[in-house]
Amino acid sequence: MSSAALTSDALHVLWHDLECGRYVADLPLWRELAAEAAGPVLDLGAGSGRVALDLARAGHDVTALDLDPLLLTALDARAAEAGLSVETVRADARDFSLARRFALVLAPMQTIQLLGGAEGRAGLLRCAQAALAPGGLLACALADALEGFDAEHTEPPLPDVLERDGWLFVSQPVAVRPDAAGTTIERIRQTVSPDGARTAEGDTIRLDALDGDALEAEGVALGFHPAGRRFVEMTDEHVGSEVVLLRA
Repeated sequence: MSSAALTSDALHVLWHDLECGRYVADLPLWRELAAEAAGPVLDLGAGSGRVALDLARAGHDVTALDLDPLLLTALDARAAEAGLSVETVRADARDFSLARRFALVLAPMQTIQLLGGAEGRAGLLRCAQAALAPGGLLACALADALEGFDAEHTEPPLPDVLERDGWLFVSQPVAVRPDAAGTTIERIRQTVSPDGARTAEGDTIRLDALDGDALEAEGVALGFHPAGRRFVEMTDEHVGSEVVLLRA
């Protein structure tokens, strides 16, 4: 890999894969739910295909929806390379309409907490409800509580690190700032070339404060029926999550 090969588009996908794409702890749950649903699956906030490609490998009929065209292009390329069939749709998870209906709609990896509050969540819930076949299931993952840095939590989380063709990519969380409305997570992304040249830039994401009871209540208010909860255990590198199930 030369420095010329490190285009902004390639780096955009690489950082997404480094920070999100290598998480696997939730995949067994999505496979289980897809097997139980026994019908088409819609993956919301699909990114570069972490969940969608895994389900396609297991033989499921999967549609992947995301707003980011670069990530969907990467997903398409990976599906083609693996000989998998995954339909991709570029759309906002808060505002989409699809012609087909699904037995299962997934919102993995805290997608539901990235929507900018209750109005954004209501948009996703309404669209998901319209996309579900009668009796279909919506499954939304919520991050367990994130601790900020304080007297008890003085060390930042371990960085995400990738080495490729002599290049080193490091994404280091440097601040976790919880407040009443949510949590802001700040990272520094560093790139080190084979000759030792370094670059660094900041990145920030915001997770809405939301628990399972509140999300369930919002779903019920829009016509969903509670269908239980599932849980994904924490790992050494990632927080756990609660998965809220809502039946159309």
